[in-house]
Amino acid sequence: MRRLALSLILPGLLLLAACASTGGNTMPPLTATANVQLDRFMGRWWVIANIPYFAENGKVATADVYTLRDDGRIDNVYAYRKAFDKPEKQMKGIATVVPGTNNAQWEIAFFFGLVKADLLVLEVAPDYSWALIGHPKRKMGWVFAREQAMDAAQYETLRAKFAAYGYDTSQFQRVPQFAEQSGQPGFQ
Repeated sequence: MRRLALSLILPGLLLLAACASTGGNTMPPLTATANVQLDRFMGRWWVIANIPYFAENGKVATADVYTLRDDGRIDNVYAYRKAFDKPEKQMKGIATVVPGTNNAQWEIAFFFGLVKADLLVLEVAPDYSWALIGHPKRKMGWVFAREQAMDAAQYETLRAKFAAYGYDTSQFQRVPQFAEQSGQPGFQ
C-alpha cells in the first residue's frame, strides 16, 4: 500500500516542482489574451507537439479530452499509449476556469488535488481546429489539433507563434500520433 501511495504522489510532486521552477527565465509571466468559447473548446484535442517533460515524455497517440461539467468546472482526461501496440490509458484531472480571463486561463488539479498546474490558452483558430496552450513560466507548451495529422508547414507556423510569446521553440518536439512517425526527426 505504501508503494502504491508513493507511486501516485511522487510523480505529482515532481510535476509540481517542474511547474514551480523558472529555469532561469527572466521574462515576465505569460498571460493569455485569447477569448475562448468553452462550448466550442470542449471535446478531443490531439497533442501534436509539446515541450517534453516526465509525465508525457515517450507517450504516443496522446490527446486531451475536455467535458464541461454541470458545476462549471471541466473534466480533463489525458489519454495516451506507452506504445502503439499497447492499450490506451488515461490520467484524469479537473480544471477550473480563472474568472476574468475570457476562459483562457485554467487551473487543473490532478491526483485528488495534490498536483495543480496553470494552463493558458494562448491562441485558438477561428474554426477551433488548432490551439496553442502555454504556461505562465513558459516551461510547458502544447500544440493541439482536432485532427490527429498536421502537415509540417502548419506545425512550423504554429511553433513560430510560440516564439512571439517568448518561448524557446527548439524545445518543442512532435508527439507521434501514427506508428510511422516514431523515431523520425523532430518527434519524441
